[in-house]
Amino acid sequence: MNTILSINQLSKAYGPIQALKGVSFDVPEGSVFGILGPNGSGKTTLLGIILDVLNADAGNYQWFGGMPNDIARRQCGSLLETPNFYHYLSAMDNLKIAAAIKQRGDDDRLRVLEQVGLLQRKDSAFQTYSLGMKQRLAIASTLLGNPKVLVFDEPTNGLDPAGIAEIRELILKLNREGFTIIMASHLLDEVEKVCTHVAILKKGELLVNGPVNEVLRSEDQIEVAADNLQVLQDALRTMPGITQMRPIVGGLLLSCERTVDPTHVNQHCISKGIVLSHLVLKKKSLETKFIELTNQ
Repeated sequence: MNTILSINQLSKAYGPIQALKGVSFDVPEGSVFGILGPNGSGKTTLLGIILDVLNADAGNYQWFGGMPNDIARRQCGSLLETPNFYHYLSAMDNLKIAAAIKQRGDDDRLRVLEQVGLLQRKDSAFQTYSLGMKQRLAIASTLLGNPKVLVFDEPTNGLDPAGIAEIRELILKLNREGFTIIMASHLLDEVEKVCTHVAILKKGELLVNGPVNEVLRSEDQIEVAADNLQVLQDALRTMPGITQMRPIVGGLLLSCERTVDPTHVNQHCISKGIVLSHLVLKKKSLETKFIELTNQ
């Protein structure tokens, strides 16, 4: 898989506040890449740098394998904040103004409105749109000029549940159509449902990055108990695949590799002459995994 964007040791400070601390990762072509982290983690600063809105203090980045930034920037459609559309103008008229500002895409208006599902409402005033429709029009403006990459900062922020569902479906649709999408979010649920890859930031530091199903893989845990907990604990220390073991009230809580299930634990204990009085599989949620990573 080709790399669309390569970020290398980016750092940025605002006075004493270090917004980014040597952040590095690659964005694969064709991915929906989520930049995930609590508010204040450096997500918006990072997007500002890769879009030439902000200058980094150190580090660098490359679009499309080293394409000059001014040329690469024209291959990117971005939505960093809600556009100031005119409430009394139609979608067509608002996009005409957006195309004039960008100096591209005036002939694209019907195409992009169809892409975001607003073609039938092209002549309706912006003020008659729902929250989700307004955000879809904002995304339509990023599609003017037919870019290869879309960059969104908190694309579902401020939307009601119906609007959030609309935008999620639109992002997935645009990705299926071939767009690489980079989006910042503080919502784990959003990243889990939409993104293929993720980088998690906390206070300007990159904690982890990679495919979502690897980075945010939920881990199963197993609760066990026996008459003699010390003997049980000693026996389980010799069992391969147990990554962590900690005492809980009346037993032990085991974190295990994917290859280990309750049957394996029970068989191991039986082989050691231990009869378990308690054996329960506990599913760890993705939310728990995220909280552990960010210590939030």
